[in-house]
Amino acid sequence: MLGGVRRVLVATRLAGVTVRAMSSDSGGEWFNHKAGWRVKRQVHDANVHFPNFLVQPKVAAVIGAPMTLGQPKEGTDDGPDMIRAADLHQELHSLGWKVNDYGNIDMPEPSPSDAKLKGPGKARHPEPIGKGCELVCNKVQQATQEGQFVLTLGGDHSIGAGTVGGIMKARPETGIIWVDAHADINTPSISESGNMHGMPLSLVMGLEKPHELPGWSWLSSVPKLSPRQLVYIGLRDVDDAEVAILRELGILAFTMYHVDKYGIGGVMERTLEHLQHRPLHLSYDIDAVDPLHAPATGTTVRGGLTFREAHYVAEACGESGQLGSVDMVEVNPSLGSDADTKETVEMGLAIVSSAMGSRIV
Repeated sequence: MLGGVRRVLVATRLAGVTVRAMSSDSGGEWFNHKAGWRVKRQVHDANVHFPNFLVQPKVAAVIGAPMTLGQPKEGTDDGPDMIRAADLHQELHSLGWKVNDYGNIDMPEPSPSDAKLKGPGKARHPEPIGKGCELVCNKVQQATQEGQFVLTLGGDHSIGAGTVGGIMKARPETGIIWVDAHADINTPSISESGNMHGMPLSLVMGLEKPHELPGWSWLSSVPKLSPRQLVYIGLRDVDDAEVAILRELGILAFTMYHVDKYGIGGVMERTLEHLQHRPLHLSYDIDAVDPLHAPATGTTVRGGLTFREAHYVAEACGESGQLGSVDMVEVNPSLGSDADTKETVEMGLAIVSSAMGSRIV
């Protein structure tokens, strides 16, 4: 959880080094006191198509999921508060959203008494991660059933098992758009690291038996995600065993090769055609973006989405008229400089805003 030392770090980075000001007519502005430069980003409500399965006037449920156990680097649990502190609420208000912020879920801590993996393979901290994802699942399911747009702020991408699980329980026909440099479809039996932020999709697809993974028995009541409900965008670092799974299951996967080949517009046209007539959930790992634009994350891989490509993915999802929920994960302010943190937090917030209606004009 967020400790005293790191609370000071967050406050310092937001108050002492990088301050973001908002106004109703000028959008957002960052100011770096040391460097003396400003970056201004306007926020314009384009009144995009609104899903008929959400309540009106439109309401956004903001859920903080400060999970950090799914990967080995501290700091992802600071992500939700950093994005909030960058004036998330005011930005959403400027886009016409009423905001219900449910705060941060109190994630379980690891304990020496935690049960270990019963089956073969490796999984680090399966019990506290599983219990944390169950809390996420329940909260997301409730907000989804109430007709709210659900914005979940991570935390590492292991929380995707909880968000997708909650969405599947509320709207089992939902299509999942997984934007990530990595496939996140390892199972404990094939994982090289045992880090569970690389396993959420295998869990919600039923590739791993829930009763063999401590803390995950709740998955037995979640409808399994079908391979035809899933589309990847931005892959560029995929394990050999994951490649075999993608090919065997026939999952539609757009790597950076396809982004180069078709352009991001072509990729999104094919994605939305494949998932047409479904509600959509966008699970966005900030490491899908090239580290030039989002350096403060734990598993950077060069050759990622450009600034505009990253935004277009979110914009196209929003304009589909079917987007009902978004995850923004793996923002880690403890990695890199203050400028790296600023740029990554701003990128995460801007992508969320693009998905929820912000446009250039």
